[in-house]
Amino acid sequence: MPQGRRGRGRGGCVCCCSSPLKILSQSPVMGVRGLQGFVGSTCPHICTVVNFKELAERHRSRHPGSAPTVVVDAMCCLRYWYTPESWVCGGQWQEYFSALRDFVDSFAAVGIKLVFFFDGMVEQGKRNEWVKRRLKNNREISRIFHYIRSHREQPGRNMFFIPSGLAIFTRFALKTLGQETLCSLQEADYEVASYGLQHNCLGILGEDTDYLIYDTCPYFSISELCLESLETIMLCREKLCESLGLCVADLPLLACLLGNDIIPEGMFESFRFKCLSSYTSVKENFDKKGNIILAVSDHISKVLHLHQGEKKLEEMLPLGPNRALFYKGVASYLLPGQSSPWFFQKPKGVIMLDKQVISMSSDPESKQGLPISMEPESKQDIPVCTEPESKQEVPMCTDPQSKQEVPVCTDPQSKQEVPVCTEPESKQEISMCTEPECKQEVPTYIHPEVKQKLPRETDPDFNLEVPVYTHPEIKEDDSMDMDAGTKQEITLVSDPEILKVARMHHVQAESYLVYSIISRGEVECSSTLEDELDQALPSQAFVYRPVRQRVYALLLGGCRDDTSASPAVKEWFVYPGNPLRHPDLVRPLPMTIPGGTPSLKFLWLNQEPAVQARRLDTLLACFNLSSSREELQAIESPLRALCCLLIYLFVQVDTLCLEDLHAFVAQALCLQGKSAAQLMDLQLEYISPRAVQLGSLLVRGLTTVALVNSACGFPWKTSEFMPWNVFDGKLFHQKYLQSEKGYSVEALLEQNRSWLTKFHNLKAVVCKACMKENRRIVGRGHWSSHHTGRWGRQGSGSHRTSSACGHSGQGQPWRDQGPGSRPHEQDQWRRY
Repeated sequence: MPQGRRGRGRGGCVCCCSSPLKILSQSPVMGVRGLQGFVGSTCPHICTVVNFKELAERHRSRHPGSAPTVVVDAMCCLRYWYTPESWVCGGQWQEYFSALRDFVDSFAAVGIKLVFFFDGMVEQGKRNEWVKRRLKNNREISRIFHYIRSHREQPGRNMFFIPSGLAIFTRFALKTLGQETLCSLQEADYEVASYGLQHNCLGILGEDTDYLIYDTCPYFSISELCLESLETIMLCREKLCESLGLCVADLPLLACLLGNDIIPEGMFESFRFKCLSSYTSVKENFDKKGNIILAVSDHISKVLHLHQGEKKLEEMLPLGPNRALFYKGVASYLLPGQSSPWFFQKPKGVIMLDKQVISMSSDPESKQGLPISMEPESKQDIPVCTEPESKQEVPMCTDPQSKQEVPVCTDPQSKQEVPVCTEPESKQEISMCTEPECKQEVPTYIHPEVKQKLPRETDPDFNLEVPVYTHPEIKEDDSMDMDAGTKQEITLVSDPEILKVARMHHVQAESYLVYSIISRGEVECSSTLEDELDQALPSQAFVYRPVRQRVYALLLGGCRDDTSASPAVKEWFVYPGNPLRHPDLVRPLPMTIPGGTPSLKFLWLNQEPAVQARRLDTLLACFNLSSSREELQAIESPLRALCCLLIYLFVQVDTLCLEDLHAFVAQALCLQGKSAAQLMDLQLEYISPRAVQLGSLLVRGLTTVALVNSACGFPWKTSEFMPWNVFDGKLFHQKYLQSEKGYSVEALLEQNRSWLTKFHNLKAVVCKACMKENRRIVGRGHWSSHHTGRWGRQGSGSHRTSSACGHSGQGQPWRDQGPGSRPHEQDQWRRY
């Protein structure tokens, strides 16, 4: 077994222990309900210790010239990559960047290529699960702040919560390290499984039991990885099937009956208990969930298999009104070129939904191929789990009517030969196979793979083929409803060239939120470390909302003069008191730019040198800082973006004081001279809950800069606003505590006179810009009694530009005002 412990610095194991099954059962729940604990407690034999170096050598001997590749589900790995001891202060970004570099270097040393996938957006079918997890996170955050107020220290690792913005900045960090980093166009696990299968990868590195369900390459556990030895645990789906008496093709059915991110766990609860009551092999030493999994598997193998091919699923299972959702759940596990033997006939609406997927393409001239295949159970060898490079051979299929062999189409990536036929009504090629019991042609379910050629840069002559995987949602809607829904989704931005460029930057993980805004008008932001009991600091969701509104105006266009007629963007932003029952509808906010608001084609596609200045003008206008352009331009990199952010924050939030400004500026300057090892050794006297929230507020501001920068055509290099260049959580916390105690500027700067001039210059720029907006930054001792509100100053921030989208005055929460409000429901989403 791999030995070690969770690394606290460079070069350690990510996580290992003498009992991998214990870790598996303690990891965060993702994927199939109860399966992770079942594997850890009931099926130890499906877990095998493997060594990546040995796997890579075996791959090279069998495939000369082919680099061994591991595809990484980055979202599953974040909590394991973040090894710094301090996590509550806003993030130890230099330490984290160093840990990522060690991770990448360890695999590069044995010749393994890594491909990282990040979630690009939340699918509508998984929104309820996303909301459920975010509300759970809010409860965890409340406990964290309660602990900090009670003990004045960071909680133990058992309460660990990843720092705000970690997923976003990890993308940029990996790209900085030269890694292939991709952002999904749907839930990342599907694209990860597809990539692993089609590129003959060594396996998938992650922590999600869905990878046991997909019929793809082997699945390795990130929680069990020891970075020093490159050993981890491989979980074998074939051995799992052997234990359950199932076939690999049965696993999607099992997953949906147990519950997953699409099918709520309670939907088939009565069915599962019915299976348990009739199960005759209940194991006394197994827990209840383990016996339920065995009972449901037994029902599938002994009851459902008897009628497979004769009866529809809804005739064998109590699907009721959930029929369409259940089919969708099963289909969500079918990768390009795969089908399910459990689809007795094509579910209603599949062909129309396939058309819907095609019509949603932003490039009307793009050619889209639909991969097709036979059913996986028809004469198909099941790959052995110990052979990551194994391939599937699929024989010819015979047309039952003509008694002739059907022409075979070969998928060059999956190496599968597949029979082809055409359905006259849909004009789409679909696979056909013979069901020996029913003696009729059964069109198998088609999982479309959409391929688009996207420009690598804004140069239209430079193209990069980016595969985009989408699966049709199996619904029982009529065609009129689906067509209407399709039209609604593609009308926000109709220019195919702009959509193509935005999608390219999205897939290549070069932008943030832009493609979600222009393609579907919907964005989300996960939980942030915010103290719901702090009446003096607003949530980051509202602090940066005016900036986002101006970005919406820029991206959606046609709404610069009349915001009431503009399309509203759906914001799923997590903040204390928001029940997340539905999104906030946020309208674009007009902005004033010298020379007028430029078009996206001008900002994104024009390569003239003078365009860069217009991009910067647009960026500053999004923060309402056009009047401070010259002062900001005079600031050297990488402090320019931070200074811009500080001006915006101090204008927007009244309760920020001079001591806060000193702490922010001092930590940014002192950071320039410190190594990751020095930052790791910093010791804090105690933890302040207010400083914790300020750290998270600043980091969320840096993610907002990333959004604005990508929307404006990248006027700034990404290094300008990467947190490891401008912010460190512990260092800021130290300066905050010192500033609060009245330390002199010299003491804050650690007696470094070379930083003194820079400190006063930066402070002067911020204070001068704030004075232009009638915002005078004063020390905490000079606060007057009216500074007890939490929403900022009357007339400050975006309220200066439009009364419909700022704070409405002292003591009035922003969330009841203007574009961000929910009609008729203001009282239901107040924080207090």
